[in-house]
Amino acid sequence: MTQNFENKVVVVTGGTSGIGLATAKAFASAGASVFITGRRQATLDEAVKSIGGRTTGVQGDMSVLADIDRLYDAVQQQHSQIDVLFANAGGGEFAPLGEISEEHYQKTFDTNVKGVLFTVQKALPLLRDGASIILTSSTTGTAGTPNFSVYSATKAAVRNFARSWILDLKDRNIRVNAISPGLTETAGLNDLFGGGEQAEGVKNHILGNIPSGRIGRPEDISNAVLFLASEASSFVNGIELFVDGGMNQI
Repeated sequence: MTQNFENKVVVVTGGTSGIGLATAKAFASAGASVFITGRRQATLDEAVKSIGGRTTGVQGDMSVLADIDRLYDAVQQQHSQIDVLFANAGGGEFAPLGEISEEHYQKTFDTNVKGVLFTVQKALPLLRDGASIILTSSTTGTAGTPNFSVYSATKAAVRNFARSWILDLKDRNIRVNAISPGLTETAGLNDLFGGGEQAEGVKNHILGNIPSGRIGRPEDISNAVLFLASEASSFVNGIELFVDGGMNQI
């Protein structure tokens, strides 16, 4: 997909690996000034180098409000507004019902719900009227997944943020959409599935349920994010766009 984001300012949280990194690269290649976040400085520095273009890395944990403030302070030092916000930072771990700890619950909701909420809310003074916000949800938000209920609940919350916020922001013509990736080839997915041969076995087992016959690539998701960020989707608002090879549609 060819999109032009010249003179646009784009913020991508969780932009050091996987979907976030691929999307930051796509925006940078399309001419945008890109700001990414990551928790580890060394990884962040590597990501900025690999993205190239006009890319700025801001170290931070998006579940920590002071880190979000530091992100937007960095943006304001160079620009007066934000055109696109991709609230992508998130994560989760398996925990079956009966073994869910308070720590697991708090960590997952802080990262995936609190982080997204305040990433967007604190961006509002900088977001231009007519800006595009994209939230990373997940196919797990609409489908039952064993041992993954806390993560799945957070992603269902994120999906509803999009529905609700388009009403809160309608007077500013700011669009909010959710993107729900399916099984996507990332380091995070491999770690979640136990790594190595174990991860490959799990992915091969799930592969039979994907009508498109393959696992997604980070670039598949980034293409969809750029569409939602662009003028080509100017009448698309409040949707959940599944990028899952059809897995959740059957």
